[in-house]
Amino acid sequence: MIEKVKSKKGSKKVKGTKKPPVEVNRRREWRFELPLPAEIEGQLPEGKKFAEKTILENISSTGAYFSLDSDLVVGAKVNLSIELPPEFTEGKKIKLCLDGETVRLEKKERKGRKQGVAVRFKRDFRFQVED
Repeated sequence: MIEKVKSKKGSKKVKGTKKPPVEVNRRREWRFELPLPAEIEGQLPEGKKFAEKTILENISSTGAYFSLDSDLVVGAKVNLSIELPPEFTEGKKIKLCLDGETVRLEKKERKGRKQGVAVRFKRDFRFQVED
């Protein structure tokens, strides 16, 4: 099999097998696939407030990704309340509370399907201990 390789001087042919494409991660922080239960609160574009429970698909130190039934817009301010696993909290019920802003939305592909939401966290956070 012959594969074309581009260089500054043009392209040249290189014999060999075709190499798989290299995945490039453009994120600044590692994302962890942790299915953490969370409650998301905010305001819809028409001004109506909403609160919805979901499961985070992934999280990093700067943001998270999850799905919602609510129709948000990019730039929407949201509050997240994330339940931390008891293994991480010595068995105590602790929630991590953060504010964020939607930075990316994935359209609902079909009716009845949830909207994918990417949120960037604000710097402030707090822990809420429940009895």
